[in-house]
Amino acid sequence: MNGTILADGLSKHFSRHRRAGLLRRWRTTVRAVDGITFRVEPGEMVGYIGPNGAGKSTTVKMLTGILFPSGGTARVAGLDPARQRVALARRIGVVFGQRRQLWWDLPLGTSFELLRHVYRVPEPRFRANLATFVELLELGPFLDTPVRQLSLGQVMRGELTAALLHDPEVVFLDEPTIGLDVESKARALDFLSALNRERGTTVMMTTHDVADLERMCPRMLIIDSGRLIFDGPVADIKRFGVERTLVVDLEAPRPALWVEGVDDVRVDGRRQWLQFRRDQVSAPDLIARVASAAAVVDLTVEETPIEEIIRRIYREGMEGLTA
Repeated sequence: MNGTILADGLSKHFSRHRRAGLLRRWRTTVRAVDGITFRVEPGEMVGYIGPNGAGKSTTVKMLTGILFPSGGTARVAGLDPARQRVALARRIGVVFGQRRQLWWDLPLGTSFELLRHVYRVPEPRFRANLATFVELLELGPFLDTPVRQLSLGQVMRGELTAALLHDPEVVFLDEPTIGLDVESKARALDFLSALNRERGTTVMMTTHDVADLERMCPRMLIIDSGRLIFDGPVADIKRFGVERTLVVDLEAPRPALWVEGVDDVRVDGRRQWLQFRRDQVSAPDLIARVASAAAVVDLTVEETPIEEIIRRIYREGMEGLTA
């Protein structure tokens, strides 16, 4: 069970009261998470995504013991998060992009020292981990700097270190790169990938940046309106991208190449973008038609960006993609 995350029919319902006149109020039930089931094996890196209000953060809060489920069961590293929260805290790491576990007015290094005592990390293990993380995340120059004086990127790197000092089996990341610049984000993601690869740490990550998940997580869970609508490899999501684009560079500018099988054409000088559907025409057939109609210098085939496929899933659901 080490490193395993299990949700079985997991639900969380909230009551909401609305006024109906001066004296009356109606109570309605909001199903933030509505009976989701999944299992994450030890050492997996899994992305957990959905639109705003879909239930991502609520799920993470139940899995970390912050919220008590309304129904179903949860197990993390063999423990019940709601009933064994203290024991679980020593075996997991959590990073919330908009919450801080560092002490705002204390130097960064002092926060790490305090967390060593909170988690009861043996001194040798603490020193070894701290040295490794400080080097990988380039935090050395900031250990004596009060947290409030650090940039957002430096604070988030400090948060990652704080969450990992006690060698957790499982790490939950809820929007861990929010607000980071490109360089800080790349450094944080490289660090997490190395942690998973070298230590076998199980990672479950929520973010609105699908490109981050595509880069890091072979498997993706998609939740919408509290229900799990997809659980599988990222490669399976890409298969829903039936729209493809043939980009051709011609010897000379010419009008749009409206050959059979093309749905749309965009022209910019000698370059043209021909949009087509993989279920209606194959790329080799389309390339042959284009080559017979014009002198081609170079060409490439572009797939539908995964971000666009995910947006379509949010809009239309899985049924809309398979229709």
